[in-house]
Amino acid sequence: MKQVVQNYKSGELALLDVPVPGCKPGGVLVRSAYSLISTGTELMKVSEAGMSMVGKARSRPDQVAKVVQSVAANGVPATYRKVMGKLDSYTPLGYSLCGVVERVGAGVDDVKVGDLVACAGNEHALHAELNWVPKNLYVPVPDGLAPRHAAFGTVGSIALQGVRQGESRLGEVALVIGLGLIGQLVVQLLAASGVRVVGADPDPARCELAERLGADACGDPASSAVESAVAQLTDGHGVDQVYLAAGGGSNQPVELAARLSRDRGRVIDIGKCSLDLPWNAYYEKELDVRFSRSYGPGRYDPEYELEGRDYPIGYVRWTERRNLACFLDLVARGRVDVEPLVSHTADFADAVETYQSLGDGGLKAVAVLFRYPGGPETEAGAPVVTVPPVRVGRSPARAVKTPVRLAFVGAGNYATSMLLPHLAQRDGVELSAVVTTTALSAANAQRKFGFREATTDLDGVLGDASVDAVFVVTRHSSHAELTRRALLAGKAVFVEKPLALTEDELAGVLAAVEESGNDRLQVGFNRRFAPLLREAGERFGARGGPGHLRYLVNAGRLDHGSWYLRQGTEGSRFAGEGGHFIDTAGWLLGADPESVYAVTTPGGEDLQVVLRYPDGSTATVGYVTTGPSGFPKETLDLVADGRALRLDDFVRASVYDGRKRWVSSRLPKARDKGQSAELAAFVRAVRTGGPMPVPLESLVATTAATLAVPAALAAGAPVTLAGPR
Repeated sequence: MKQVVQNYKSGELALLDVPVPGCKPGGVLVRSAYSLISTGTELMKVSEAGMSMVGKARSRPDQVAKVVQSVAANGVPATYRKVMGKLDSYTPLGYSLCGVVERVGAGVDDVKVGDLVACAGNEHALHAELNWVPKNLYVPVPDGLAPRHAAFGTVGSIALQGVRQGESRLGEVALVIGLGLIGQLVVQLLAASGVRVVGADPDPARCELAERLGADACGDPASSAVESAVAQLTDGHGVDQVYLAAGGGSNQPVELAARLSRDRGRVIDIGKCSLDLPWNAYYEKELDVRFSRSYGPGRYDPEYELEGRDYPIGYVRWTERRNLACFLDLVARGRVDVEPLVSHTADFADAVETYQSLGDGGLKAVAVLFRYPGGPETEAGAPVVTVPPVRVGRSPARAVKTPVRLAFVGAGNYATSMLLPHLAQRDGVELSAVVTTTALSAANAQRKFGFREATTDLDGVLGDASVDAVFVVTRHSSHAELTRRALLAGKAVFVEKPLALTEDELAGVLAAVEESGNDRLQVGFNRRFAPLLREAGERFGARGGPGHLRYLVNAGRLDHGSWYLRQGTEGSRFAGEGGHFIDTAGWLLGADPESVYAVTTPGGEDLQVVLRYPDGSTATVGYVTTGPSGFPKETLDLVADGRALRLDDFVRASVYDGRKRWVSSRLPKARDKGQSAELAAFVRAVRTGGPMPVPLESLVATTAATLAVPAALAAGAPVTLAGPR
């Protein structure tokens, strides 16, 4: 089998052929599916191995002291041979993985062959194809938890034990110094416990990630931002607890901890940073300094770790193994989200190159996973996301007399700025009712746009036979259910993107179509209706061969407090907006995608989605939040058959071929992204009983492709979009 090893003397990294470990009693033999590189602990070890002998000595004074003692006891020659022999040998890397039980040793009765387990330990959960793991260092993976997420179990336990040492209480305020892998997990665990969190890290990308994952505010510890946030959240008293999750030789973390702690606050050391405590500062505040011992009670106790002797729960509530199980449960229930921390997933065969890229700065990462061949997510081929079938015994669409009566459910910013201004001025349209959850917002919309009725009674509006169509313009989490109810009520429905946030929600909408026979549905994918893009598409003409499309979306950063950040309830930002770009690509290429692949940058800020189509065409959607504010939001290029189409942010378009070039003759007064034309097409379809502007099958395919992006990220492989099997 293969295993990642390092020679501590030379610094050499290798993927070595080694014998398969035996399956001893009291443990299990586990075939790895995913293992996690701890970009803090492991890279520090790798970096030390590359140092000179003097550098190694400076970095490990504890080992130097042992050498001095050995010299005194055994003499220089014997000590030299012993030290050099130890240095000039291969040592393993890794301590956190998920895999499948391949053999069960004697005395083990809590798992069986084929079970998925998460494993811990720097001698047992190594970057290797097979590991023997003793009983107290593995736990079964909860149903539904992806193996790549379960591979975070060990580092999650380290963060969890640190939070336990802090004895956090509801309503307290904590400062987390260092927002690497452990720090990001500490932030989430504290937020899940009802603690308000301030983060400190010099990397702005990590600060933004921590805010997305639950921190109230983050900033560079050298700036005044952190101190200001602490003062605001604590009324100037200082934080209740500080978590030192930073590494390196700087003494800044412990000095910052003293300055921003309240009187008798708690300081918990989780990372490995300098601890030259400023005596006066710690003494005057009587700060309680605590250390967190890795994964929890049991760590470094051979009777617990190797012999499987558990501590009675009545005396030790949270042991190593119980912490591991607890963390996996939190991830499985969505209380902690580890996916945004995955910066890169590498094949195990590329392990050495991955370490080298991390070491030289070519790969900047919070967390990196190794994916092993034949793992549970790869052995059956590429993952598959099912595109639900559209089954409907269509009821004849009825034409309606003018005016077409419309009801709005929701009257937020998008509805009042991008939809209602077009409809309020359109002949043959009557705004019948606006439904909101708060009376005042309904009254404001009625006053501004002339709705006949403002109400909070959704059932009454859905039951009103005079209403021809319903617009669903609410928060994302309610779209699918409101659409389902409106379809069952027999209404034509215009729902803003997204149609659904989960495959179950999408299936529920289609079940309502099948039950009611009502397929009068349009999703607000407006860009295919943009006049400039449509003209460019016509001038580009029909394709003969595969097309290659690139769509760059300079989305920008969200304001702090935006409801888009509530991923637990409202889905990811791309889940809400990505359908726009997938729909536009499919319209230009004339087909629905058949597979989806996705990768993210460190911290999950920027996303790249690659779509493949039946005729060999491809589309790449780059969705970035780190671009400059002055750069256009959307740029699109399509190349096929020796021709090229370019769209610049809906203000300029051009088409090139070998003989001539067409450029849009004038700049529009404002960016027209197609809302007006889309609404006109929808109203016309409702009035005439004709086909809806976009076929339902296309709306479903676009939604399924958008939902496949998280699956592609989780698998680290393309996801096939397929019908029911």
